[in-house]
Amino acid sequence: MEKIVSLAKRRGFVFQSSEIYGGLNGCWDYGPLGVELLNNLKQSWWRSMTFRDDIEGVDAAILMHPRVWEASGHVANFTDPMVDCKQCKARYRVDVLLEELSLKKKKDVLRDLFPGEFEGQQSDEKIQNEFATRLSNDETVTKAIRQSVSCPTCGNKGTFTEARQFNLMFKTYVGPVEDTGAVVYLRPETAQGIFVNFLNVQSASRQKLPFGIAQIGKAFRNEINTKNFLFRTREFEQMEMQYFVKPGEEDKWFEYWREERMKWFLELGMKQENLQWHKHEKLAHYAKTAFDIEFKFPFGWGEIEGIHSRTDFDLGNHEKYSGKALKYYDEQTKEKFVPYVIETSAGASRSFMAFLCAAYDEEMVEDEMRTVLHLHPKLAPMKAAVLPLVNRDGMDDIARTMAKDLQKYFRLFYDDSGAIGRRYRRQDEIGTPYCFTVDSQTLQDRTVTVRERDSMKQERIAMDRVRDYLLDKI
Repeated sequence: MEKIVSLAKRRGFVFQSSEIYGGLNGCWDYGPLGVELLNNLKQSWWRSMTFRDDIEGVDAAILMHPRVWEASGHVANFTDPMVDCKQCKARYRVDVLLEELSLKKKKDVLRDLFPGEFEGQQSDEKIQNEFATRLSNDETVTKAIRQSVSCPTCGNKGTFTEARQFNLMFKTYVGPVEDTGAVVYLRPETAQGIFVNFLNVQSASRQKLPFGIAQIGKAFRNEINTKNFLFRTREFEQMEMQYFVKPGEEDKWFEYWREERMKWFLELGMKQENLQWHKHEKLAHYAKTAFDIEFKFPFGWGEIEGIHSRTDFDLGNHEKYSGKALKYYDEQTKEKFVPYVIETSAGASRSFMAFLCAAYDEEMVEDEMRTVLHLHPKLAPMKAAVLPLVNRDGMDDIARTMAKDLQKYFRLFYDDSGAIGRRYRRQDEIGTPYCFTVDSQTLQDRTVTVRERDSMKQERIAMDRVRDYLLDKI
Protein backbone atom coordinates (compact mmCIF):
# COMPACT_ATOMS: atom_id res chain seq x y z
CA MET A 1 0.00 0.00 0.00
CA GLU A 2 2.88 2.37 0.82
CA LYS A 3 4.37 1.90 -2.67
CA ILE A 4 1.02 2.63 -4.33
CA VAL A 5 0.42 5.77 -2.24
CA SER A 6 3.96 6.93 -2.99
CA LEU A 7 3.51 6.41 -6.74
CA ALA A 8 0.11 8.14 -6.61
CA LYS A 9 1.70 11.30 -5.22
CA ARG A 10 4.97 11.21 -7.19
CA ARG A 11 3.32 10.73 -10.58
CA GLY A 12 0.32 13.02 -10.00
CA PHE A 13 -2.59 10.66 -9.35
CA VAL A 14 -3.62 11.71 -5.83
CA PHE A 15 -2.43 14.42 -3.41
CA GLN A 16 -3.30 15.05 0.23
CA SER A 17 -5.88 17.85 0.41
CA SER A 18 -4.45 21.19 1.63
CA GLU A 19 -1.04 19.53 1.98
CA ILE A 20 0.91 22.81 2.35
CA TYR A 21 -1.13 23.47 5.53
CA GLY A 22 -0.49 20.02 6.95
CA GLY A 23 -3.38 18.33 5.13
CA LEU A 24 -7.00 17.62 6.06
CA ASN A 25 -7.75 14.09 7.21
CA GLY A 26 -10.08 12.05 5.00
CA CYS A 27 -9.92 14.45 2.04
CA TRP A 28 -7.87 13.96 -1.13
CA ASP A 29 -7.19 15.88 -4.35
CA TYR A 30 -6.90 14.17 -7.73
CA GLY A 31 -3.87 15.31 -9.72
CA PRO A 32 -3.38 15.52 -13.53
CA LEU A 33 -3.28 11.74 -14.05
CA GLY A 34 -5.74 10.97 -11.25
CA VAL A 35 -8.49 13.15 -12.67
CA GLU A 36 -8.09 11.45 -16.05
CA LEU A 37 -8.31 7.96 -14.53
CA LEU A 38 -11.29 8.97 -12.37
CA ASN A 39 -13.11 10.54 -15.35
CA ASN A 40 -12.43 7.46 -17.50
CA LEU A 41 -13.80 5.25 -14.73
CA LYS A 42 -16.96 7.35 -14.34
CA GLN A 43 -17.45 7.55 -18.10
CA SER A 44 -17.17 3.77 -18.42
CA TRP A 45 -19.77 3.31 -15.66
CA TRP A 46 -22.05 5.95 -17.20
CA ARG A 47 -21.90 4.32 -20.64
CA SER A 48 -22.60 0.87 -19.18
CA MET A 49 -25.63 2.22 -17.31
CA THR A 50 -27.25 4.80 -19.57
CA PHE A 51 -26.37 3.69 -23.12
CA ARG A 52 -29.45 1.44 -23.09
CA ASP A 53 -33.22 1.88 -23.38
CA ASP A 54 -34.30 1.47 -19.76
CA ILE A 55 -32.07 3.81 -17.71
CA GLU A 56 -32.12 7.62 -17.55
CA GLY A 57 -29.60 9.96 -15.93
CA VAL A 58 -29.97 12.81 -13.42
CA ASP A 59 -27.69 15.15 -11.50
CA ALA A 60 -29.47 16.22 -8.30
CA ALA A 61 -28.39 19.02 -5.97
CA ILE A 62 -26.09 18.25 -3.04
CA LEU A 63 -28.25 20.35 -0.68
CA MET A 64 -31.79 19.03 -0.24
CA HIS A 65 -34.81 19.84 1.91
CA PRO A 66 -34.07 18.60 5.48
CA ARG A 67 -37.29 16.54 5.49
CA VAL A 68 -35.73 14.32 2.81
CA TRP A 69 -33.30 12.98 5.43
CA GLU A 70 -36.05 12.44 7.96
CA ALA A 71 -38.01 10.41 5.43
CA SER A 72 -34.96 8.38 4.41
CA GLY A 73 -34.18 7.47 8.02
CA HIS A 74 -30.82 9.23 8.09
CA VAL A 75 -31.72 11.67 10.87
CA ALA A 76 -32.85 8.84 13.16
CA ASN A 77 -30.58 5.97 12.03
CA PHE A 78 -27.43 7.43 10.49
CA THR A 79 -25.53 7.45 13.78
CA ASP A 80 -22.63 5.57 15.30
CA PRO A 81 -22.08 5.02 19.04
CA MET A 82 -18.78 6.67 20.00
CA VAL A 83 -16.51 6.58 23.05
CA ASP A 84 -13.64 8.86 24.08
CA CYS A 85 -10.56 7.83 26.03
CA LYS A 86 -10.36 10.09 29.11
CA GLN A 87 -6.60 9.58 29.26
CA CYS A 88 -5.42 10.46 25.74
CA LYS A 89 -8.65 12.07 24.38
CA ALA A 90 -8.75 9.74 21.32
CA ARG A 91 -12.24 9.04 19.91
CA TYR A 92 -13.39 5.68 18.55
CA ARG A 93 -16.40 4.05 16.97
CA VAL A 94 -17.65 1.37 19.36
CA ASP A 95 -18.34 -1.16 16.60
CA VAL A 96 -14.73 -0.86 15.35
CA LEU A 97 -13.28 -1.42 18.83
CA LEU A 98 -15.48 -4.48 19.40
CA GLU A 99 -14.95 -5.83 15.88
CA GLU A 100 -11.19 -6.00 16.39
CA LEU A 101 -11.44 -8.21 19.49
CA SER A 102 -10.26 -11.80 19.03
CA LEU A 103 -12.78 -14.65 19.32
CA LYS A 104 -11.28 -15.64 22.68
CA LYS A 105 -11.61 -12.05 23.93
CA LYS A 106 -15.26 -11.92 22.78
CA LYS A 107 -15.97 -15.07 24.77
CA ASP A 108 -14.29 -13.55 27.85
CA VAL A 109 -16.45 -10.41 27.45
CA LEU A 110 -19.63 -12.53 27.34
CA ARG A 111 -18.54 -14.47 30.44
CA ASP A 112 -17.84 -11.23 32.34
CA LEU A 113 -21.14 -9.59 31.37
CA PHE A 114 -23.36 -12.70 31.70
CA PRO A 115 -21.88 -14.93 34.45
CA GLY A 116 -22.72 -18.65 34.17
CA GLU A 117 -24.18 -18.46 30.66
CA PHE A 118 -21.06 -19.02 28.56
CA GLU A 119 -19.11 -21.69 30.45
CA GLY A 120 -17.90 -24.79 28.59
CA GLN A 121 -17.56 -25.22 24.83
CA GLN A 122 -19.49 -23.11 22.34
CA SER A 123 -19.05 -22.99 18.59
CA ASP A 124 -17.27 -20.01 17.03
CA GLU A 125 -20.46 -19.16 15.15
CA LYS A 126 -22.53 -19.11 18.36
CA ILE A 127 -20.00 -16.83 20.10
CA GLN A 128 -20.04 -14.40 17.13
CA ASN A 129 -23.85 -14.36 16.97
CA GLU A 130 -24.32 -13.98 20.73
CA PHE A 131 -21.71 -11.22 20.86
CA ALA A 132 -23.51 -9.24 18.15
CA THR A 133 -26.95 -9.82 19.72
CA ARG A 134 -26.12 -9.25 23.40
CA LEU A 135 -23.98 -6.16 22.80
CA SER A 136 -26.67 -4.24 20.96
CA ASN A 137 -27.55 -1.49 23.45
CA ASP A 138 -25.58 1.40 24.92
CA GLU A 139 -25.52 -0.03 28.45
CA THR A 140 -23.97 -3.44 27.65
CA VAL A 141 -21.67 -1.89 25.04
CA THR A 142 -20.33 0.71 27.50
CA LYS A 143 -19.80 -1.99 30.16
CA ALA A 144 -17.95 -4.24 27.69
CA ILE A 145 -15.74 -1.44 26.42
CA ARG A 146 -14.79 -0.28 29.92
CA GLN A 147 -14.11 -3.76 31.31
CA SER A 148 -12.44 -5.52 28.41
CA VAL A 149 -11.01 -3.15 25.80
CA SER A 150 -7.71 -1.30 26.01
CA CYS A 151 -7.35 2.05 24.25
CA PRO A 152 -5.48 1.42 20.95
CA THR A 153 -3.68 4.78 21.34
CA CYS A 154 -2.46 4.86 24.95
CA GLY A 155 -3.05 1.22 26.02
CA ASN A 156 -5.09 2.06 29.15
CA LYS A 157 -8.11 0.00 30.17
CA GLY A 158 -11.21 1.35 31.89
CA THR A 159 -10.65 4.92 30.68
CA PHE A 160 -13.49 5.14 28.13
CA THR A 161 -16.50 7.45 28.48
CA GLU A 162 -20.07 6.18 28.10
CA ALA A 163 -21.11 5.36 24.53
CA ARG A 164 -22.82 8.33 22.84
CA GLN A 165 -24.63 8.54 19.52
CA PHE A 166 -22.86 10.61 16.86
CA ASN A 167 -24.62 11.63 13.62
CA LEU A 168 -22.46 11.16 10.54
CA MET A 169 -24.11 13.88 8.44
CA PHE A 170 -22.41 17.24 7.91
CA LYS A 171 -24.69 20.07 8.98
CA THR A 172 -24.77 23.57 7.53
CA TYR A 173 -27.21 26.51 7.29
CA VAL A 174 -29.14 28.11 4.45
CA GLY A 175 -29.42 31.90 4.55
CA PRO A 176 -27.81 34.49 6.83
CA VAL A 177 -29.20 33.27 10.17
CA GLU A 178 -27.76 30.20 11.87
CA ASP A 179 -30.78 28.79 13.66
CA THR A 180 -32.57 25.42 13.70
CA GLY A 181 -35.02 26.53 11.01
CA ALA A 182 -32.16 27.07 8.55
CA VAL A 183 -30.41 23.69 9.04
CA VAL A 184 -29.64 21.62 5.95
CA TYR A 185 -27.26 18.69 5.45
CA LEU A 186 -24.60 17.83 2.91
CA ARG A 187 -26.03 14.66 1.41
CA PRO A 188 -24.56 11.44 2.86
CA GLU A 189 -25.64 9.50 -0.26
CA THR A 190 -26.84 10.33 -3.77
CA ALA A 191 -29.78 7.90 -3.82
CA GLN A 192 -32.33 10.27 -2.29
CA GLY A 193 -31.91 12.77 -5.14
CA ILE A 194 -33.06 9.96 -7.43
CA PHE A 195 -36.05 8.96 -5.31
CA VAL A 196 -37.48 12.47 -4.96
CA ASN A 197 -37.21 12.87 -8.76
CA PHE A 198 -38.81 9.52 -9.56
CA LEU A 199 -42.06 10.89 -11.04
CA ASN A 200 -40.31 13.87 -12.68
CA VAL A 201 -38.00 11.55 -14.61
CA GLN A 202 -40.69 8.97 -15.35
CA SER A 203 -43.14 11.47 -16.82
CA ALA A 204 -40.48 13.45 -18.73
CA SER A 205 -38.91 10.33 -20.29
CA ARG A 206 -42.19 8.37 -20.63
CA GLN A 207 -40.47 5.29 -19.22
CA LYS A 208 -42.43 2.19 -18.24
CA LEU A 209 -41.48 -0.24 -15.48
CA PRO A 210 -38.95 -1.68 -15.12
CA PHE A 211 -36.61 1.26 -15.59
CA GLY A 212 -33.73 2.88 -13.75
CA ILE A 213 -32.30 6.29 -12.89
CA ALA A 214 -28.52 6.72 -12.66
CA GLN A 215 -26.43 9.44 -11.03
CA ILE A 216 -22.79 10.21 -10.31
CA GLY A 217 -22.16 12.73 -7.56
CA LYS A 218 -20.39 13.80 -4.38
CA ALA A 219 -21.48 12.60 -0.95
CA PHE A 220 -20.21 13.53 2.52
CA ARG A 221 -19.93 11.58 5.75
CA ASN A 222 -18.41 12.83 8.97
CA GLU A 223 -16.33 9.69 9.48
CA ILE A 224 -14.51 9.62 12.80
CA ASN A 225 -11.72 7.32 11.71
CA THR A 226 -10.71 7.74 8.08
CA LYS A 227 -8.26 5.08 6.99
CA ASN A 228 -6.53 3.21 4.18
CA PHE A 229 -5.93 6.03 1.71
CA LEU A 230 -9.09 6.49 -0.42
CA PHE A 231 -11.02 3.62 1.17
CA ARG A 232 -12.76 5.57 3.93
CA THR A 233 -12.95 9.32 3.36
CA ARG A 234 -15.19 12.20 4.42
CA GLU A 235 -15.78 13.49 0.91
CA PHE A 236 -16.26 10.92 -1.84
CA GLU A 237 -18.07 10.26 -5.09
CA GLN A 238 -20.79 7.67 -5.70
CA MET A 239 -21.99 6.03 -8.89
CA GLU A 240 -25.54 4.92 -8.10
CA MET A 241 -28.42 3.50 -10.06
CA GLN A 242 -31.90 2.85 -8.70
CA TYR A 243 -33.92 0.35 -10.76
CA PHE A 244 -37.69 0.56 -10.25
CA VAL A 245 -39.64 -2.70 -10.62
CA LYS A 246 -43.09 -4.09 -10.06
CA PRO A 247 -43.54 -5.64 -6.57
CA GLY A 248 -42.98 -9.38 -6.85
CA GLU A 249 -40.34 -9.03 -9.57
CA GLU A 250 -37.59 -7.67 -7.32
CA ASP A 251 -35.77 -11.00 -6.82
CA LYS A 252 -35.39 -11.58 -10.57
CA TRP A 253 -33.96 -8.11 -11.15
CA PHE A 254 -31.76 -8.32 -8.07
CA GLU A 255 -29.99 -11.36 -9.55
CA TYR A 256 -29.78 -9.67 -12.96
CA TRP A 257 -28.01 -6.63 -11.52
CA ARG A 258 -25.68 -8.73 -9.39
CA GLU A 259 -24.47 -10.44 -12.55
CA GLU A 260 -24.21 -7.20 -14.56
CA ARG A 261 -22.22 -5.34 -11.95
CA MET A 262 -19.69 -8.13 -11.40
CA LYS A 263 -19.28 -8.38 -15.17
CA TRP A 264 -18.38 -4.67 -15.40
CA PHE A 265 -15.39 -5.02 -13.07
CA LEU A 266 -14.18 -8.14 -14.89
CA GLU A 267 -14.48 -6.52 -18.32
CA LEU A 268 -12.25 -3.66 -17.12
CA GLY A 269 -9.44 -6.04 -16.22
CA MET A 270 -10.14 -7.13 -12.64
CA LYS A 271 -9.16 -10.75 -11.92
CA GLN A 272 -11.88 -13.05 -10.61
CA GLU A 273 -9.68 -14.19 -7.69
CA ASN A 274 -9.49 -10.59 -6.43
CA LEU A 275 -13.28 -10.21 -6.27
CA GLN A 276 -15.83 -11.91 -4.04
CA TRP A 277 -19.44 -11.62 -2.91
CA HIS A 278 -20.29 -10.76 0.69
CA LYS A 279 -23.87 -11.30 1.83
CA HIS A 280 -25.18 -8.97 4.54
CA GLU A 281 -26.57 -10.90 7.50
CA LYS A 282 -27.40 -7.72 9.40
CA LEU A 283 -29.52 -5.63 7.01
CA ALA A 284 -30.01 -1.87 6.85
CA HIS A 285 -33.43 -0.55 7.85
CA TYR A 286 -34.53 -0.30 4.20
CA ALA A 287 -33.15 -3.58 2.82
CA LYS A 288 -34.74 -6.92 1.97
CA THR A 289 -31.49 -8.43 0.64
CA ALA A 290 -28.00 -6.98 0.28
CA PHE A 291 -24.74 -8.17 -1.28
CA ASP A 292 -21.41 -6.39 -1.59
CA ILE A 293 -18.77 -6.85 -4.26
CA GLU A 294 -15.52 -6.94 -2.31
CA PHE A 295 -11.99 -6.41 -3.68
CA LYS A 296 -8.84 -7.89 -2.19
CA PHE A 297 -6.89 -4.76 -1.23
CA PRO A 298 -3.34 -5.03 0.15
CA PHE A 299 -4.85 -4.56 3.63
CA GLY A 300 -7.61 -7.19 3.12
CA TRP A 301 -11.08 -7.54 1.59
CA GLY A 302 -13.12 -4.34 1.31
CA GLU A 303 -16.44 -3.33 -0.26
CA ILE A 304 -16.34 -1.48 -3.58
CA GLU A 305 -20.01 -1.81 -4.60
CA GLY A 306 -23.29 -2.71 -2.94
CA ILE A 307 -26.34 -4.27 -4.63
CA HIS A 308 -29.43 -3.87 -2.46
CA SER A 309 -33.08 -4.81 -2.69
CA ARG A 310 -34.64 -1.74 -1.04
CA THR A 311 -38.35 -2.75 -1.35
CA ASP A 312 -40.73 0.28 -1.45
CA PHE A 313 -39.22 1.84 1.69
CA ASP A 314 -37.84 5.00 0.07
CA LEU A 315 -40.70 5.97 -2.24
CA GLY A 316 -43.23 4.94 0.40
CA ASN A 317 -41.62 7.12 3.08
CA HIS A 318 -41.22 10.12 0.76
CA GLU A 319 -44.89 9.79 -0.13
CA LYS A 320 -45.79 9.79 3.56
CA TYR A 321 -43.49 12.66 4.61
CA SER A 322 -44.13 14.92 1.61
CA GLY A 323 -47.85 14.27 1.23
CA LYS A 324 -47.32 13.84 -2.55
CA ALA A 325 -48.35 10.64 -4.32
CA LEU A 326 -45.37 8.77 -5.78
CA LYS A 327 -47.27 5.81 -7.17
CA TYR A 328 -46.73 4.41 -10.65
CA TYR A 329 -49.77 3.88 -12.88
CA ASP A 330 -49.61 0.67 -14.91
CA GLU A 331 -51.61 1.29 -18.10
CA GLN A 332 -51.94 -2.42 -18.89
CA THR A 333 -53.33 -3.59 -15.52
CA LYS A 334 -54.93 -0.20 -14.67
CA GLU A 335 -53.47 -0.34 -11.14
CA LYS A 336 -51.44 2.13 -9.09
CA PHE A 337 -48.64 1.01 -6.79
CA VAL A 338 -45.38 2.13 -5.20
CA PRO A 339 -42.53 0.44 -7.11
CA TYR A 340 -39.88 -1.68 -5.45
CA VAL A 341 -36.24 -0.69 -5.97
CA ILE A 342 -33.01 -2.53 -6.77
CA GLU A 343 -29.98 -0.36 -6.03
CA THR A 344 -26.47 -0.62 -7.38
CA SER A 345 -24.14 1.72 -5.48
CA ALA A 346 -20.42 1.91 -6.32
CA GLY A 347 -17.84 4.22 -4.83
CA ALA A 348 -16.00 6.04 -7.62
CA SER A 349 -13.02 6.79 -5.35
CA ARG A 350 -12.97 3.26 -3.90
CA SER A 351 -13.19 1.76 -7.39
CA PHE A 352 -10.38 4.12 -8.48
CA MET A 353 -8.25 2.78 -5.63
CA ALA A 354 -9.17 -0.85 -6.39
CA PHE A 355 -8.21 -0.52 -10.07
CA LEU A 356 -4.95 1.18 -9.06
CA CYS A 357 -4.12 -1.65 -6.63
CA ALA A 358 -5.12 -4.34 -9.14
CA ALA A 359 -2.97 -2.75 -11.86
CA TYR A 360 0.20 -2.17 -9.80
CA ASP A 361 3.01 -4.61 -10.54
CA GLU A 362 6.77 -4.91 -10.16
CA GLU A 363 8.89 -7.25 -12.30
CA MET A 364 12.53 -7.80 -13.18
CA VAL A 365 13.38 -6.92 -16.78
CA GLU A 366 17.03 -7.33 -17.86
CA ASP A 367 18.29 -7.08 -14.25
CA GLU A 368 16.27 -3.93 -13.63
CA MET A 369 13.05 -3.57 -11.64
CA ARG A 370 10.15 -2.39 -13.80
CA THR A 371 7.15 -0.76 -12.09
CA VAL A 372 4.07 -0.97 -14.29
CA LEU A 373 0.35 -0.21 -14.02
CA HIS A 374 -1.56 -2.80 -16.06
CA LEU A 375 -4.58 -0.53 -16.43
CA HIS A 376 -7.22 -1.42 -19.01
CA PRO A 377 -6.75 0.91 -22.03
CA LYS A 378 -10.24 2.34 -21.44
CA LEU A 379 -9.16 3.49 -17.97
CA ALA A 380 -5.54 4.49 -18.64
CA PRO A 381 -5.05 8.26 -18.08
CA MET A 382 -2.85 8.55 -21.16
CA LYS A 383 -3.82 6.39 -24.11
CA ALA A 384 -0.46 6.74 -25.85
CA ALA A 385 2.93 8.42 -25.77
CA VAL A 386 4.70 9.90 -28.80
CA LEU A 387 8.50 9.77 -28.56
CA PRO A 388 11.07 11.10 -31.07
CA LEU A 389 14.17 8.90 -30.83
CA VAL A 390 16.37 12.02 -30.99
CA ASN A 391 15.66 15.74 -31.39
CA ARG A 392 17.33 16.15 -34.79
CA ASP A 393 17.05 15.31 -38.48
CA GLY A 394 13.40 16.34 -38.42
CA MET A 395 12.28 13.45 -36.14
CA ASP A 396 11.06 15.86 -33.47
CA ASP A 397 9.07 17.87 -36.05
CA ILE A 398 7.35 14.72 -37.34
CA ALA A 399 6.64 13.54 -33.78
CA ARG A 400 5.19 16.94 -32.80
CA THR A 401 2.89 17.00 -35.85
CA MET A 402 1.78 13.42 -35.19
CA ALA A 403 1.07 14.17 -31.50
CA LYS A 404 -0.93 17.28 -32.34
CA ASP A 405 -3.11 15.31 -34.75
CA LEU A 406 -3.71 12.46 -32.26
CA GLN A 407 -4.59 14.89 -29.45
CA LYS A 408 -7.84 15.68 -31.24
CA TYR A 409 -8.98 12.16 -30.33
CA PHE A 410 -6.93 10.93 -27.34
CA ARG A 411 -5.18 12.10 -24.20
CA LEU A 412 -1.53 11.44 -24.91
CA PHE A 413 1.93 12.30 -23.63
CA TYR A 414 4.79 13.80 -25.63
CA ASP A 415 8.24 13.01 -24.22
CA ASP A 416 11.55 13.88 -25.89
CA SER A 417 13.98 13.83 -22.95
CA GLY A 418 16.25 10.97 -21.86
CA ALA A 419 17.13 7.54 -23.25
CA ILE A 420 14.28 5.76 -25.02
CA GLY A 421 14.32 2.88 -22.51
CA ARG A 422 13.97 5.32 -19.61
CA ARG A 423 11.05 7.01 -21.36
CA TYR A 424 9.32 3.64 -21.82
CA ARG A 425 9.69 2.98 -18.08
CA ARG A 426 8.13 6.34 -17.22
CA GLN A 427 5.10 5.49 -19.36
CA ASP A 428 4.85 1.97 -17.87
CA GLU A 429 4.68 3.50 -14.39
CA ILE A 430 1.61 5.59 -15.25
CA GLY A 431 -0.13 2.82 -17.22
CA THR A 432 0.19 4.20 -20.78
CA PRO A 433 -0.70 1.21 -22.99
CA TYR A 434 1.10 2.22 -26.24
CA CYS A 435 4.23 4.17 -27.17
CA PHE A 436 4.89 5.38 -30.73
CA THR A 437 8.55 6.10 -31.52
CA VAL A 438 9.63 8.23 -34.48
CA ASP A 439 13.12 7.11 -35.58
CA SER A 440 15.43 7.21 -38.58
CA GLN A 441 13.38 4.63 -40.47
CA THR A 442 10.36 6.94 -40.16
CA LEU A 443 12.24 9.44 -42.33
CA GLN A 444 12.56 6.80 -45.06
CA ASP A 445 9.19 4.98 -45.15
CA ARG A 446 6.80 6.96 -42.88
CA THR A 447 6.43 4.08 -40.40
CA VAL A 448 6.74 4.24 -36.59
CA THR A 449 7.57 1.69 -33.89
CA VAL A 450 4.63 0.71 -31.64
CA ARG A 451 5.61 -0.64 -28.23
CA GLU A 452 2.92 -2.38 -26.14
CA ARG A 453 3.10 -1.88 -22.37
CA ASP A 454 2.28 -5.32 -20.94
CA SER A 455 4.19 -7.59 -23.31
CA MET A 456 6.81 -4.93 -24.26
CA LYS A 457 6.60 -6.28 -27.84
CA GLN A 458 7.30 -3.90 -30.71
CA GLU A 459 6.04 -3.71 -34.28
CA ARG A 460 6.11 -1.18 -37.08
CA ILE A 461 3.02 0.38 -38.60
CA ALA A 462 2.41 3.17 -41.09
CA MET A 463 2.05 6.64 -39.56
CA ASP A 464 -1.31 7.16 -41.23
CA ARG A 465 -2.63 4.01 -39.46
CA VAL A 466 -1.81 5.15 -35.91
CA ARG A 467 -5.19 6.73 -35.14
CA ASP A 468 -7.16 3.71 -36.36
CA TYR A 469 -4.75 1.39 -34.53
CA LEU A 470 -5.46 3.17 -31.22
CA LEU A 471 -9.21 3.30 -31.79
CA ASP A 472 -9.22 -0.43 -32.46
CA LYS A 473 -7.11 -1.27 -29.40
CA ILE A 474 -8.94 1.01 -26.98
